[in-house]
Amino acid sequence: MQHIMPPPTEQLAWVMGPYQAPIATVEAGETFQVSTLDAFANKIDSPDIDLATVIQLPYVNPCTGPIYVEGAEPGDTLAVRVDDIKLTRDYAVSCIIPEFGGLCGTVYTRVLNEPLEQRILLHPLTDEGMIHDPNLDIPAIPIEPFYGTIGTSPATEAISTLSPGFHGGNMDAADVRPGNTIFLPVAVEGALLFVGDGHVTQGDGEVCGVAPEIPTTGTLTVDLIKGQRLETPRIEDDEYIMSVGSARPMEDAARIAFYDLIGWLEADYGFERIAAYQLCSQVARVRVANMVDVLYSIVAKFPKRYLLEA
Repeated sequence: MQHIMPPPTEQLAWVMGPYQAPIATVEAGETFQVSTLDAFANKIDSPDIDLATVIQLPYVNPCTGPIYVEGAEPGDTLAVRVDDIKLTRDYAVSCIIPEFGGLCGTVYTRVLNEPLEQRILLHPLTDEGMIHDPNLDIPAIPIEPFYGTIGTSPATEAISTLSPGFHGGNMDAADVRPGNTIFLPVAVEGALLFVGDGHVTQGDGEVCGVAPEIPTTGTLTVDLIKGQRLETPRIEDDEYIMSVGSARPMEDAARIAFYDLIGWLEADYGFERIAAYQLCSQVARVRVANMVDVLYSIVAKFPKRYLLEA
């Protein structure tokens, strides 16, 4: 099985775009392994590090890629099944980053308050789960790994790996987890897949801006749906079909997600559009994936048990 490693630091992918040479090639239907660094390029190993020396925008959230998929052409859909995610370190990292997070002033939300003080936690991983803080008498947190960042190249843009969008990117959707398939638009020859930002787990919204960050080795299987064009990423598991919308304000992210979900129900499952719209009001579920990134991400979910019989 092919094992794709992160390139040297000077060649890491800090953007998703068509201008970086592929680091590997895979075939449609191939299962392969890919290793990723954590969101801080594995540079934080102590709670006493000065974050200003580690977080040097825009060089944050490196991805492994681009990975060229043979036969992928613009207008296709890339289907990426996450078969497994192994955590390759015995601790995760989270932190409070000054001027970043859902409840503080940022470069997008200007306030006159002083920035929050930095805080770094190293979270031990045990057989019982992840320890948030040994000084807090609370249960271990279940380990539920996923990829915060996965996407394909836009046609002409090079978009920061910190940002989500119609190409995927830094959605921070915990549904990008083992057992699930992520559907991404193909805008360039070879699709150019990028993967990174492994998380041990994450609360909905990723409210402080940082989940427990971890390097990983994942096992992925890629396939192609020829001639099917997606407008925004989709996800499928045993229970739900899901559409992801990324925008600011958050209600526009939800509109993108539900617009796509209703179109999916109409095109592939035989629902009349307005019937699907009304039914979603009664059975759909919503995950606030992130409320902190360059754009916010919402996952709209439709339970499969309400799909029409073939």
